[in-house]
Amino acid sequence: MADFENSQEIPKVITFLSSLLQRVAETNDVFRCLDSQKISIFHGLTRPTISLNSYLQRIFKYANCSPSCYITAYIYLERFTQKQPLLPINSFNVHRLLITSVLVSAKFMDDVFYNNAYYAKVGGISRAEMNLLEVDFLFGLGFQLNVTPQTFHTYSCYVQKEMLQHSPPLPLRLPPSSNLDHYYINEDGPTHQHQLPLQLIHNIV
Repeated sequence: MADFENSQEIPKVITFLSSLLQRVAETNDVFRCLDSQKISIFHGLTRPTISLNSYLQRIFKYANCSPSCYITAYIYLERFTQKQPLLPINSFNVHRLLITSVLVSAKFMDDVFYNNAYYAKVGGISRAEMNLLEVDFLFGLGFQLNVTPQTFHTYSCYVQKEMLQHSPPLPLRLPPSSNLDHYYINEDGPTHQHQLPLQLIHNIV
């Protein structure tokens, strides 16, 4: 993770993560109509007008959390989608999930961090909503916030590798497709997983 401490590397990580989340959200959007629609507190009535990259750049500019927080937030999002398969990331919830994951990560990783009211302003939501999102996210994770050094190293190396290859991976619960092999990350490291034929997936409205 030493490379991520470099001020020149952090913007690359931000760009990579926003590109990854954007790709996952847009892919899940395509499959939203295949199943009965679910609602969660993270879901907005409309897609936010601010791009995901601009949103994450704003968080990076004003949150002042450590570089490690962004990798940890990525890990939390991965865990959340694994534990909550009925709530895949899409364009209607990705912004709220992102600001919440960074908030929770900063509180867990950093000795000094901003409060919920500040993060609410950064994220463009109310303090009351930020509080509710945090609680729901924690329950969604089953309060499993600890990240082992091995897991952190695995994700860090994975992000660095993908950045070098300029090719966003396909994690975070992308919809299954017939005859496709998807590359997933798990707590033990990257695995190559063959997906079942196309089936109904659960999404949020």
